[in-house]
Amino acid sequence: MGNPRGGLDEQIEQLLQCKPLVEPELKALCEKAKEILMEESNVQPVRSPVTICGDIHGQFHDLAELFRIGGKCPDTNYLFMGDYVDRGYYSVETVSLLVALKVRYPHRLTILRGNHESRQITQVYGFYDECLRKYGSANVWKTFTDLFDYLPLTALVESEIFCLHGGLSPSIETLDNVRGFDRIQEVPHEGPMCDLLWSDPDDRCGWGISPRGAGYTFGQEQKVVTIFSAPNYCYRCGNMASILEVDDCREHTFIQGCECDG
Repeated sequence: MGNPRGGLDEQIEQLLQCKPLVEPELKALCEKAKEILMEESNVQPVRSPVTICGDIHGQFHDLAELFRIGGKCPDTNYLFMGDYVDRGYYSVETVSLLVALKVRYPHRLTILRGNHESRQITQVYGFYDECLRKYGSANVWKTFTDLFDYLPLTALVESEIFCLHGGLSPSIETLDNVRGFDRIQEVPHEGPMCDLLWSDPDDRCGWGISPRGAGYTFGQEQKVVTIFSAPNYCYRCGNMASILEVDDCREHTFIQGCECDG
């Protein structure tokens, strides 16, 4: 009998070259990932040291640069906070690599859900069309969007640093509220689960209505850090990217300036 990890290692090497897997391989990979993710909490505990990363949005070459700067997995413990797909040209390769690394090193990589890990949003912003273009049908899109339902909503680093894609909700008072959600569903249009993925910090104090039409704005009060890891977003914004390293003592260091995607 062959070594299943050997086959997975070969798939990871292929994906690191930005070469997509075939449909049956992706389906099997996502089934393995589901088994791992369904055992994780809505507030997934994470140990330090850890490198925390924000949106990638299909910018595969920038993800590769992020690993070059931050260290390869599993040498570095990573936490990604969602939005792996849409807008960039390589959403399939990006999310495939992260899922493969999650299956290979489940305790060294934590992947959360972002608002773009959704059936509705991916049909508008590129991932659905990319899957059709690269595979000739919507099967791969369906495989991934089914998997997205299992992604944890938030993470808690050493019981101190609360990490999530979006932000807070006026409907949520404690982390136990979040732990009690049934997350295995499409992202709702409203309500506390929606807020976790859509809300944004704001310079104004207190709660506000989000101009994005979902979630809320909330006051940062010098306790919020925003991390965005897609440089030159949409290949035209000219922004730098950043990641956040948290060491054993919970001290944090920003690393800024990942290069732009080619």
